[in-house]
Amino acid sequence: MLRALAVDDERPSLEELLYLLNADPRIGSAEGAGDATEALRRINRALESGPDGPESIDVVFLDIQMPGLDGLDLARLLTGFARPPLVVFVTAHEDFAVQAFDLKAVDYVLKPVRRERLAEAVRRAAELRGAGRGTTPRIPVHEPDPDHIPVELGGVTRFVAVDDITHVEAQGDYARLHTDKGSHLVRIPLSTLEERWRSRGFVRIHRRHLVALRHIGELRLDAGTVSVLVGAEELQVSRRHARELRDLLMRRTTS
Repeated sequence: MLRALAVDDERPSLEELLYLLNADPRIGSAEGAGDATEALRRINRALESGPDGPESIDVVFLDIQMPGLDGLDLARLLTGFARPPLVVFVTAHEDFAVQAFDLKAVDYVLKPVRRERLAEAVRRAAELRGAGRGTTPRIPVHEPDPDHIPVELGGVTRFVAVDDITHVEAQGDYARLHTDKGSHLVRIPLSTLEERWRSRGFVRIHRRHLVALRHIGELRLDAGTVSVLVGAEELQVSRRHARELRDLLMRRTTS
């Protein structure tokens, strides 16, 4: 069974997480730490006691935003250990998912924590720990790749294929990803997605819109204004971006 350490600076959240963990039959023991510094001390003691020692820790359930050393900082430190525990992030903030999985996190669970969602994270950790005892933990098979972006749906983190995204709309510090099946709000600036997805055929057409070239059905010119048809939606193209868009579409049709 797994030996777990839960880390959260908010006492009610920590107690709720410990309650849910201790109710899972795959958890042999679960202890709590009120901040990342205390957690690091416990993990160091656990590593000194050996993989089967009385203080050993198999998996850390880790909040992200904490005073002082935060959860991402702790996870980065753990990547330098020879035999680090597995890490499951448990947080109220969806916008750190990409960084979390870059650090080889087993899972990314959003608050408020649902019992069945946490159980899925425990299952993944148990499978990885069972397969990796005596070896350095392997990279989880569900680790996201550049072809997908994590989104939160009803408390569950899912991964949307970038190729399914028709266009992206800026909404303050957030971006709304549009697909044929619906839309998803992520806390990532449009400028970040523009840079990240430029090589994947996304182009800025307006200060508020980023569009996938492959999903443009029509380019429309009307009395000096330019727009594109993406699915059933018509989007305006600013003068600043009109020429670049026309050139890209021409190259695309002739290549």
